[in-house]
Amino acid sequence: MKRAVVIILLLFTMSATAGSQRSTQTIAERLGYPRNAKLLIVHADDLGMTHSVNAATIKAFQTGLVNSGSVMTTCPWLLEIAAYARANPQADLGIHVTLTSEWTNFRWGPVSPKDRVNSLLDSGGYFYRTASDAATHADPKQVENEIAAQIERARAVGIQPTHLDSHMGTLFQNRAMFAALMHVSHSQKLPVRVTRGDFPPEVLSDDDVYVDRVLEIDPSIVPQDWAKFYSDALRKLQPGVTEVILHPAYDDAEMRAVTQNNPDWGAAWRQRDLDYFTSNDFRGLLAEAQIKLITWRDIRKAIE
Repeated sequence: MKRAVVIILLLFTMSATAGSQRSTQTIAERLGYPRNAKLLIVHADDLGMTHSVNAATIKAFQTGLVNSGSVMTTCPWLLEIAAYARANPQADLGIHVTLTSEWTNFRWGPVSPKDRVNSLLDSGGYFYRTASDAATHADPKQVENEIAAQIERARAVGIQPTHLDSHMGTLFQNRAMFAALMHVSHSQKLPVRVTRGDFPPEVLSDDDVYVDRVLEIDPSIVPQDWAKFYSDALRKLQPGVTEVILHPAYDDAEMRAVTQNNPDWGAAWRQRDLDYFTSNDFRGLLAEAQIKLITWRDIRKAIE
């Protein structure tokens, strides 16, 4: 998971026919909406991490208000969310590419054989705890191989991914890791959640989906202001395609044990995300602000 709740405005740049002047269209226009339409993806990270995350996110999907998510194929509860994916093939599920293992007593490692991705592992044989440590030690070729292996595992258990993103933003730590991600993205024809301007043009193509603006919620937002933060941000939503990234789970014994001593992105944090994005207040705000929900599946079709 990227340690933030992010509101992202996405713009899509497409190439015109050969020899003609290059033109620019927004995703909204590619989807048949006017340029000034407000389109929203409500995206849940960290599926597969725990039963609590899976159960809460599935509940959120059933409301129709949370409509996208991404799966950690390295984690113990993958098969549960894979069963959901097989039973709900229309579900918009991507791969939450995972190269870090951040919790104290709940650790995971690679899909690939460990001896083939040894640069990604700490002395205990797990992924490094922080994105910066992972980036410092990682061999880019091993990074690329592990990304591909995580996609392959997802497909093997019945998940047909619609997009890629990066757990804790690890793959955005340096150009070599980002290039590895984009190489797999292009070969697999899977769009990536990526920020325009973060990397030089030669790493990106004109057919990539770009992120132009990021708004983050952080630990400075006190619990009683949680709903206000989201509501205020959504009321100020600008035209285009926006993605809200959340981390739903239940504030139960499992999540409290996993995230012990980590209140940020911990069990209570995740319960607040779940409560807001399945609320009547959120549903009403969508109607009030004339915000339309779309998915990464829609975007992938639009850019093919």
